[in-house]
Amino acid sequence: MANEAALAKAEAGLMQARQQAHRIAALTKDRAAPEAENEKAIAAERQAHAEVEGRKAELARAKLNLDYATVRAPIDGVVGAALVSEGALAVQNETNLATIQQLDPIYADFTQSVNELNQLRRAFESGDLERIASDAAKVRLVLDDNTIYALEGKLLFSDAKVDAHTGQVTLRGEFRNPKRELLPGMYVRVRLDQGLDSDAIAVPQQAIQRNGGGGSEVFVVKDDNHIAVQPVRTGSVQDGYWFVTEGLKPGDKVVVEGFQKFAAGDKVKPQSWSEADATADNRHAQQLTR
Repeated sequence: MANEAALAKAEAGLMQARQQAHRIAALTKDRAAPEAENEKAIAAERQAHAEVEGRKAELARAKLNLDYATVRAPIDGVVGAALVSEGALAVQNETNLATIQQLDPIYADFTQSVNELNQLRRAFESGDLERIASDAAKVRLVLDDNTIYALEGKLLFSDAKVDAHTGQVTLRGEFRNPKRELLPGMYVRVRLDQGLDSDAIAVPQQAIQRNGGGGSEVFVVKDDNHIAVQPVRTGSVQDGYWFVTEGLKPGDKVVVEGFQKFAAGDKVKPQSWSEADATADNRHAQQLTR
């Protein structure tokens, strides 16, 4: 403010000196004033102009010093608690004043094992899975209460190397967060669509039983409504369902509940089963009661 006031005062003095110089020049031209007065007026005008330029330089220097004293955030976000107190010495590029958390967009880093990646590659090569186009890939977040985050994300990158200690690779997804529902440090799970198995058979987790040898088996209902034990081979688990890779075929009736009410060989009266909140196709899973 002081520098701006000094500049304004200097500009006013310059205006007055310029007007005075014009008057003396006119009088000198008409020989009504001596040449010495004209020279004096010209010198006063130049001195006032120099004063204005000096005040402008002081104002520019003050603005530059203010810029040096102003710390601007490199990103948009939420500023946390100050890491230094007022009056403490801050060294450029060495002292952290505060932490800024970028919330929109927000990033989720997750890992995938090399074993899963190799299985996925082999499934693509054998034709068991169909590739999903890169522009159709979806990255979704599952919150800690098992609800799905409303906005889909996009996969930014997959690390080019494997962690030697964990045998996993790191991937990153970017998600829009306009309502700031996602916060750094939140527990979430990431769902990434990488391939499509159009012939997959899935059964609820409770339908898979373990035999004495540690193998997997299910109870199935034959055409005559008698119960039989069917050994199966399972793959991965997704959304509470086991994927069955061997042992079942489309149309098989699998027992999901009521295991304590029957034994293998018993005749039962099957009833259709579906989860109370199910929206997906459950054509491979049925509830059978005796």
